[in-house]
Amino acid sequence: MSGTRIIMLADCQSFYASVEKAARPEYRDRPVVVAGDPARRTGIVLAACPLAKRAGVTTAERLGEALNKCPGLVVIRPRMSYYLEVAMQITAIFESYTDLVEPYSIDEQFLDVTGTVRLFGGDPAEMARRIQRRVLAETGVFCRFGIASNKVLAKMACDNYAKSRPDGLFDLRGRRLEDTLWKLPVEKMFMIGSRMAAHLRRMGIATIGDLARTPLSRLRRRWGINGEVIWRIANGIDTSPVSPDAHEGEKAIGHQMTLPRDYATAEELHVVLLELTELVCRRARARRRMGRVVSVGCQGADFDRPSGFFRQTTMPYPTHVTNDVYRHARELFDRHWDGLPVRRVGVALGGLQDDGEYQLMLFDHREKWRALEEAADRIRERFGDAAILRACSLTAAGQARDRAGKIGGHTK
Repeated sequence: MSGTRIIMLADCQSFYASVEKAARPEYRDRPVVVAGDPARRTGIVLAACPLAKRAGVTTAERLGEALNKCPGLVVIRPRMSYYLEVAMQITAIFESYTDLVEPYSIDEQFLDVTGTVRLFGGDPAEMARRIQRRVLAETGVFCRFGIASNKVLAKMACDNYAKSRPDGLFDLRGRRLEDTLWKLPVEKMFMIGSRMAAHLRRMGIATIGDLARTPLSRLRRRWGINGEVIWRIANGIDTSPVSPDAHEGEKAIGHQMTLPRDYATAEELHVVLLELTELVCRRARARRRMGRVVSVGCQGADFDRPSGFFRQTTMPYPTHVTNDVYRHARELFDRHWDGLPVRRVGVALGGLQDDGEYQLMLFDHREKWRALEEAADRIRERFGDAAILRACSLTAAGQARDRAGKIGGHTK
């Protein structure tokens, strides 16, 4: 491992469930999950506290299955706006130790403490313990820390070691990769899902070390640039900085949806694709932005070892008209979907530009659709998201009506 940086990946254990247990002390010693609709026993488990996990409850399983495993389970409806508040509070705590804090997700953040660790005793592990204690005292959330010389290694140190240790800490610096990560099965590597792991095993690559020692040329021939990416990760090579503003410059407008059950037919998935595309295009219009690059991704129910695909295509013109974007999104999906059940779907519009740069083409029907959709946007803004729905959203596959009035797909 080269370089002198000291990077931490902080992961909030069972974040949603931890926040709820901190807010409701009466549930401190009870198994708790945050999930769908407790009254109807529907939806999926978004987070399970350690007590619930010990009873066999897993993230992303159906709520009914979780209740069968653990009859005494306490089920709490998600409160996304509150979780966002706590996440921002935790970010503020991190920022009191370093100004280089980069949110990776709502419950994971990178910290570069290279320049500040000396202010807190000079020992990164002890600094992490200090931060850990403060976050726990102020929010009730327990953070695990992976420590390494770059972001990729810090992430894998946290996922593969810190999460399984009682103190929630693991410092990979000073340890040989040959003695640690390289001994792990290849599916334990960051960015490797079950399908990719199966491909690698068929190539005789069973461990992260096997992947690291594979000639780069062989991986490039098989997967192009993605082959180089996984080779670099396996070898612990990552020069990307911890950037506080990494997600501020809007490069794309997107949305992904976790479905309440596995969707197994193209007809059902087309409905969700259309709803997502409509939501993305509505956001683009609100920001006065158009895009030329359409991205579509999906994965199965095993979020820890994801399957599925992520692909994109470039349209011949910039647009934020739903029908235009959906046509390309659907073509992408139909071309790359392998027919396996899907639990999460995402759509994004990239290659953004101001819609003031839009050049109206002669006899172009899209201007009519643009005006129609902007009128629908105004109605929804005034009367709510469910004021106007497409007919397909009223089918069993539709999610738009249920998601109206939620944040990030979850109860406000």
